[in-house]
Amino acid sequence: MSERDEDAGQRTERRYGDGIAVLRDEETGVVQLLLDRPEAMNALSSRLAAALAEACAALAADPTVRAVVLGSTHERAFCVGADLKERNGLDDAGLRRQRAVLRAAFGGVLDLPMPVIAAVRGFALGGGYELALSCDLIVADESAVVGLPEVSVGVLPGGGGTQLLPRRVGAARAAELIFTARKVPAAEAHTLGLVDRLAAAGAERTEALALARRIAGNSPVGVRAAKRALRLGVGLDLRSGLEVEDAAWNAVAFSADRVEGIAAFNEKRPPNWPGLNA
Repeated sequence: MSERDEDAGQRTERRYGDGIAVLRDEETGVVQLLLDRPEAMNALSSRLAAALAEACAALAADPTVRAVVLGSTHERAFCVGADLKERNGLDDAGLRRQRAVLRAAFGGVLDLPMPVIAAVRGFALGGGYELALSCDLIVADESAVVGLPEVSVGVLPGGGGTQLLPRRVGAARAAELIFTARKVPAAEAHTLGLVDRLAAAGAERTEALALARRIAGNSPVGVRAAKRALRLGVGLDLRSGLEVEDAAWNAVAFSADRVEGIAAFNEKRPPNWPGLNA
């Protein structure tokens, strides 16, 4: 692991395949989901994508995980996109099989029920930036370069980019970035809203972890319900969106977390959240 692994408390590590490391802080419930295929700058091969999907399935099923930071162990890349060397050797049938594996990986990140923060350093291009877009928040350091350059190699964003980027920056800006295939440096990316926070060089994971720990200190039931309401409400008319919010409110209002939160506030003490296991 990199010298930037600075999470506090007791930490456990599990690996999936050859390219995914999952580091867990047992005290806070914050998990680092790290792309670790340095020899290829984390290019998304079929094997890496399958390992990522497997890791996401395990995290999604774990009620004790409170927040996830999706990062990279590589010093110059978050993820450079699809593994074009592998793809060059695929026939049409092989490309269709790979497509299903890649979709499972992107969907695994997108469907995680707890908040997910991308920590981006260096290149996050094509599928790499789509992985970041699949997260709830993106923290990037000063070296970050993001973009969806797929049309420059005869394809189009297929990891959710044509749908997630317009939701983030609007249809016209997304069209300009996708049609031109241009790569956007960190400062401009922050200005355009392609990333949410800009960190000092090398500090993206540290800042993402601090944000994750702050999230993890809140009600697990409340945070997951808020994420669900935010995701399901996008694109709905106001009346329908308010119904989504009401359903989420009801899921939290009668939970043990709500009882503990109110008691802790009145007793002027930190809450001890019962969480999803209550």
